[in-house]
Parts: sequence; structure tokens; C-alpha cells
Amino acid sequence: MEISKTKPTFLQSITPILVMVFGLAVGVGYLKLKVEPILLLSALVAGVIAWRIGYSYSDMQKGIIDKIASSLPALMILWVVGLLIGAWMFSGTIPMLVYYGIEIISPRYLVVTAFVISAIISTVTGTSWGSAGTIGVAIMGIAQGLGVDLAAAAGAVVAGAYFGDKLSPLSDTTNLAPIVAGSELYEHIKHMFYTTIPATIVALLAYYFIGSSAVSGGDISASILSLQNELDKVFDFNIILLLPALLVLAGSFLKWPTIPIMLISSFLSIILGILFQGFSLKSGFISMMTGFNLSMSGVEAEFSKDIIRLINRGGVSSVNSTTILVLCAMGLAGILTVTGMLNVVLSTVMSKVKSATGVIISTIGSCITVAFITGNSYLSIIVPGEMFKDFYKQKNLAAKNLSRTLEDSGTVIVPLIPWSAAGAYMTATLGVNTIEYLPWAVMNYMGVVFAVILAITGIGIARLDGKKD
Repeated sequence: MEISKTKPTFLQSITPILVMVFGLAVGVGYLKLKVEPILLLSALVAGVIAWRIGYSYSDMQKGIIDKIASSLPALMILWVVGLLIGAWMFSGTIPMLVYYGIEIISPRYLVVTAFVISAIISTVTGTSWGSAGTIGVAIMGIAQGLGVDLAAAAGAVVAGAYFGDKLSPLSDTTNLAPIVAGSELYEHIKHMFYTTIPATIVALLAYYFIGSSAVSGGDISASILSLQNELDKVFDFNIILLLPALLVLAGSFLKWPTIPIMLISSFLSIILGILFQGFSLKSGFISMMTGFNLSMSGVEAEFSKDIIRLINRGGVSSVNSTTILVLCAMGLAGILTVTGMLNVVLSTVMSKVKSATGVIISTIGSCITVAFITGNSYLSIIVPGEMFKDFYKQKNLAAKNLSRTLEDSGTVIVPLIPWSAAGAYMTATLGVNTIEYLPWAVMNYMGVVFAVILAITGIGIARLDGKKD
């Protein structure tokens, strides 16, 4: 006989979330534990509560499977990116960008340059992942060669990548937010200038003044020359090696299917590695699966730790730990969603909101909560968007206020969450843990700060009657 399901109470709904927050704060922040067991413990607590209110294991399993299924496209791209990086190392594409990049870019301006270039590429192509996976990888290699703090460089790349993801009319989230909120695309983009431009200015100032201190002291010209000499021993560089990267950028700009383009670029890289570097086909396939290794070059030399750390990377296996992290997060998110616990928490919060300022700030909190729990940028837009749409009308707030807030506190916050698909992708691609690059992703969190300021002051808040505060 089927047990009747009951609606979870607020206390029941908030308990797994508090377990996760406390576990992450103490376990990860203080005890330096792994994230995965804490997410699994939170999922177990959520599962026990779900069982107590009438949900069977099959119900919970279906919710988990649905969440995992929704994350599979992101995971597939993640696997292909690992394969792509290994192939680009094999062909010499990334080593060549590093070789010439450390000659052109000044260490003092590397961080601000990383932000600007990533922002341009992501705005033109509309993809944060494509920007980080192409120019971002090269920038990280250059940062290592120049002795720049890798966390600072990675944070600047992430911030720049999400600048375009937030503002580009080619971006999926930029199109999704106005659809959910009921606003118009270009009105939405223009309205985001109120928060994004100030956040970008703060980021540029931070990268210009603070970023210059992220360079290791002393004369680095000798280490640059040494790194270039070691790269010369292994690779033969020519302009044709740029073709794999240009193919991916062109595919992003023209909105070609991501995975097929990355696979084509990878196999093209293997061909170039065989033709120009003299590597074997077997080594090429190994590079795609487990990463490139300098021993594949056949060069008998003693390589420095810097070049080993720079070149020996990539491969599908390099993203295995990231994949496990995402799957653990989806387990928790699936139970919270299928039981309605997440909706109960958000609805309870909304019942206390009375003013227009409160509605906007509550939207920010809800977007961050959904992003924190689900690790999904689409859900952090869709769930709060659907919940708050009518509240904005009741408070005489134009829909573009909602669409802007969804992007300010949803889209750009997700890559700052270690267990999200975006955070996992950036960590795997750039080689820096999410927690380490988070302080340097200035544009991402300053957008939230300015969104709160506008909500409190009323500046840039559009009303349904056409007036502005």
C-alpha cells in the first residue's frame, strides 16, 4: 500500500540545507575535509526526512536521476574539454601561445589583461566556458611562465568569461532571464549596465592596482628564457598550430554544436602533433585520455618543475574528481527538489516580504540559495524567476528589474560554488580550486553588491508605470 506523502514543514526543509552549510563551513573551511562526503551526508539527512514524510526510495531515486540527467550535457562538455586540453598540448597549440605570450604580456598587467581578453572573447562568442577553455587555458600557462599568482589569473579569467555570459545577446542565460521574467532581451541587457558597469570598474581597478602585487619578486627574465628554451627542445612552433583554437572560437561565435566542434578540434590537434612535432598516433590518443606527458617527446633532457607542471596535463581522466563532485551535488539537489523542500524554504521567506526593496533583496537571496543548493545556473534563474514574477507586478516593478536581478545573483554566482558544474569546469580547465580563485572573481560578486545598493537606494529601478526612482 502506497504511503501518502505530506508537505514538508519549514524546519524539515531547512534541516538538510543547514547540515550542508554547517558541514561546508566547519568541514571544508576549518578541518579542510573533502566536499563530497559532506554533500552525501546532507543528501542522507534529506533522504531520511523525505522517507518520514512519505517518499519512497524510488521517488527519491527518480529525483536524483532527473537531476543527473539535467547535468549530463555539462558533464559531457567537461569530459571533452579534458580531452581537448590533452590534444592541444600534444599538437603544441597551448605551448606556442605560452611561448609568445610570456614575451608580449607584462607580468604587472597580466591579471587585468586576462580579464579584458576573456571579457571580449566571451562577449563576442556568448560562452563563458568556451572563453575559459580556449584563451583562459593559454592565459594560465602565460601566468605560470611569468610567475603571476595563478589564483589571481584564474579569478580574472572567470570574471571576464562571465562578463560576456551575462551581457552578450548570444549567451543562453542572457536570453533565458528575460524569457522567464517577461522582459525584452535588449532592454534587459541595457538595464544590466546599472550593476555590471560599476562592478566591472571595481574589478579593473582591483586587477590594475592589487593584481600587480600578484607577481613574484625578483628578475624573472632568466626564468622566462629558460622556459622558452625548454619549450623549444620539445616543440616546433608555426602559425598552423593555431587552427584548433580558432576552430573552437569560430564554432562558439557561429553557435555550432559544442561537443562535435571540440572533438574535431581535438583530432585535428592529434594530426598536427604527428605532422609537426613528430609524435606518435598512440601518444596522441593517450594524451586525449590521460593527458600529455613530456616523455612522449622522446627528448632526453632534465626538465624543470615549471615546465612539467605546465605541460603534463589534460586528458579525460583529469576531470574524474570533478565529475564525482557534481554527481554528489545532484544527489542532494534531486531529493530537495522532488520533495518540494526547496520551494517550502523560498516560499516561507517570501511570506515575510512587504516592500519593493524587500522583493529585490529576497530575489537575490533566493537566486543564491538555489545556485548554492543545485549548482545549476539555469535553475538559479528559472526557479526564483517563476516564484517572483507576480510579486514584481504587485510592487509596480518592471519585469526587467527581475531579469537583471536573476543574472546578477544567479548566472555569475554559480562559478563561485565548488560543487556546481560551472565551478567544477573552471577548476578542471584552469587548474585552480574554486575557493582559491573566488576572491579574484571580483566582477561576479560585486554585481550582487551593486544590486543590493540599487534595491536600497532605488537608483536604476524601473517602475511599471514608466517612472524611475
